[in-house]
Amino acid sequence: MSYQQHHSMGSGSRSARRSFEFGRTYVVRPKGKHQATIVWLHGLGDNGSSWSQLLENLPLPNIKWICPTAPTRPVALLGGFPCTAWFDVAEISEEAHDDLEGLDASAAHIANLLSTEPADVKVGIGGFSMGAATALHSATCFALGRYGNGSPYVVNLRAVVGLSGWLPCSRSLKNKIEGSHEAVRRAASLPILLCHGTCDDVVSYNYGEKSAHLLTAAGFRHLVFKPHDGLGHYTVPKEMDEVRNWLAPRLGLEGSR
Repeated sequence: MSYQQHHSMGSGSRSARRSFEFGRTYVVRPKGKHQATIVWLHGLGDNGSSWSQLLENLPLPNIKWICPTAPTRPVALLGGFPCTAWFDVAEISEEAHDDLEGLDASAAHIANLLSTEPADVKVGIGGFSMGAATALHSATCFALGRYGNGSPYVVNLRAVVGLSGWLPCSRSLKNKIEGSHEAVRRAASLPILLCHGTCDDVVSYNYGEKSAHLLTAAGFRHLVFKPHDGLGHYTVPKEMDEVRNWLAPRLGLEGSR
């Protein structure tokens, strides 16, 4: 599936059109009654298959998991080497330039995957590392009611999970949300779980923690930030148990307290 966007911003009248070809999507069907659907996003250089195998074994029988694969594109962080990436990134830091076009394209692809879910099924987004950053970009699009390019965002998100990630496009987020009563209401309604390892040497723990503070300051009141002592840039069963225990009550799944 490809996504095309007319891009006209930044340097005067400069405009260009980029097309993004997304890879294969893997789906884990619910083993019980279908009550929720979550799109889960892999990290840089990975694909949907590895996470679908992990999520297949997570005891949440009422969730359908959709695990897409990002487009293969040159990544500045890797010296222009092409690999699967939800957006381009030159460095993982607060000073980094945000690839808004790439972020919007991925957020639109995710929204498209969720758009055909039944009306009575609650929908959410989760991800690891760059996938978590993309999930958080989708969370801000939901709050603002629009993508970064101004197009309307129409998915009604009910939960967002980010593991070992960061918040892109954070600089003006607070002002944008505070400028709209609807945005304030939507931000306050969205539960977010962020987990981060204290020994992460790829996306520093401090950066993950600061992203959580920025989201809270912008009005995301139902945000939980969970540090994991000694954890590097990977996930462990204890962290996935935390995700399961957090998701079940937030989505009102059967059997959850």
